[in-house]
Amino acid sequence: MNHASTLAFLIAAGIGLVVQNTLMVRISQNASTILIAMLLNSLVGMALFVSILGFRQGAAGFGELLSSVRWWTLIPGLLGSFFVFASISGYQNVGAATTIAVLVASQLIGGLALDILRSQGVPLRALIGPLCGAVMLVIGAWLVARRAF
Repeated sequence: MNHASTLAFLIAAGIGLVVQNTLMVRISQNASTILIAMLLNSLVGMALFVSILGFRQGAAGFGELLSSVRWWTLIPGLLGSFFVFASISGYQNVGAATTIAVLVASQLIGGLALDILRSQGVPLRALIGPLCGAVMLVIGAWLVARRAF
């Protein structure tokens, strides 16, 4: 996949996330708990991925899946579920724009920190642009979060 198609996929995923969370808020408003929306979301994803794995690799794929399970391989699922829960709660309580602004700013800070830790001795000069961008994004998130519609 080239650079342009990767960016197009990311844009589509970002827009899709807004639609997904909006629909999940609506589901949770018609249910007694957010867990109903989260379970429906997870069940559809599980059914899709089980079908794709079975179609592409057959029984061998399920054997590989079982042999890949370790205690730490469950952490991404827990973090993903936490992200979905926080997103739905954010949409319900502070709105879509504030939720997205805070999530994106916090992801950028975390990603920048990870990239800095992974790099071997990046010169300070190379960090000025990314750090300025992160500061501006955090300021932008703060400005969005403090607004009241």
